Amino acid sequence: MIDRRTALAGVAAMFGTALYAPLARAAGASGPVTTPVPAISEGPPSVAVFTPVQRAAMTALSERVLPTTDTPGAIAAGVPAYIEKLLADWSYPAERVPILAGLDAIEAKSMADYRVSTAKATPAQQDALLTLAMNDRITGGKTFFEAFRQLVIAGYYTSEIGMTQEREYLPVPGEYDGAFPYSKVNKVYSA
Repeated sequence: MIDRRTALAGVAAMFGTALYAPLARAAGASGPVTTPVPAISEGPPSVAVFTPVQRAAMTALSERVLPTTDTPGAIAAGVPAYIEKLLADWSYPAERVPILAGLDAIEAKSMADYRVSTAKATPAQQDALLTLAMNDRITGGKTFFEAFRQLVIAGYYTSEIGMTQEREYLPVPGEYDGAFPYSKVNKVYSA
């Protein structure tokens, strides 16, 4: 089965040059690695990155980026833990600032507009908060949103759920059929 580092390299290719720096480092896209690199998924984060309020907001918002539908969402795929691990062990403190500041700004906006924390806001309210961030209508929103969305997508599509349930996983593909009707293609295949 494909490992997370190889999958991250594919995600790096998908995002191109605008890849969030910790993702690029974890995928090995930031240049040659001169020291042994630990596996991304091993062990807890080396430092606490989020406050409890930030962690709850990050968890709720990650589920809004990739919600549960007919396939599991970001929370079921372990995306919040992945984000915290990546930020703790693969980012420099300055690279965490846009994420942390964005979460704080969204939390302040949620309290001001809805009088509830982001984590307790309704899905529609959380979507509205993310839309404000995406459109840069919250301080530092656009910078936060682009990095956060990349973290969620990378975390999801490099997870076991993302690789095997969201996508069709065929470790050994079947025979070649050059006349296979496109209408019968159900999912995008990953290997």
